Amino acid sequence: MKSRTAAVLTVLCAATALTACGDDEPAPKGQQVPVTATDTSCEVTTTLFTPGTVTFTVTNRGQQATGVYVYGREGDAFTKVIAEVADVPAGRTGDLRASLQTGTYEVACKPGRQGDGVRTKITVSDDGNLASAAAEVAYDRSVTIELTADAMTGADALIAEPGEKLAFKVTNKTAGARTLYVLNPEGKRVAEMKAEANGTAETVVTLGAAGDWSLKVKGDGVPSVSKRLVVR
Repeated sequence: MKSRTAAVLTVLCAATALTACGDDEPAPKGQQVPVTATDTSCEVTTTLFTPGTVTFTVTNRGQQATGVYVYGREGDAFTKVIAEVADVPAGRTGDLRASLQTGTYEVACKPGRQGDGVRTKITVSDDGNLASAAAEVAYDRSVTIELTADAMTGADALIAEPGEKLAFKVTNKTAGARTLYVLNPEGKRVAEMKAEANGTAETVVTLGAAGDWSLKVKGDGVPSVSKRLVVR
């Protein structure tokens, strides 16, 4: 009689993968966060988390398969693999589940499953510290630029990565208004900030595809000044 009962339980367990049998419990999904991957971007719908299990639901809208990784910090770089889903085919969706403790991480989408990927920084914090965490992930780094009558300083040899968020902080040291434009590799304007005479301005720009971007400053009665911004 005991063996017959065991056989029945075996059949029932085989009939559905959603039913827990014996002592097995399904892993908790915890926080569920959509991620949209393309061949040039990796959009995470939120960048603030509380400690625990996070399930990133990755939709690949690109033309090639992508790998998706969560990296933790090792030294000065995010190189420690916390979790990964190595292959999400084009047009498909896959889940990446990670157990995250308090700290800062990077979510990387790797089109073609190669390279360092397009990365988005995320922060895991206790509820009481979410406000300060929000300030931390508002941008990846700042670029301080000073404008004079015929020069732009602070943007020489500027190199960034696709998907990086740069906070441009402009100080205008001239007697007239000056406007700083951020142009993508196609020459299209993606951001602008106007600093009044002896004033300041700032904005956060999320960089897109790799290539030669540029910063251009214009103002009435003064020559325009340009600097190269390499995104790679």
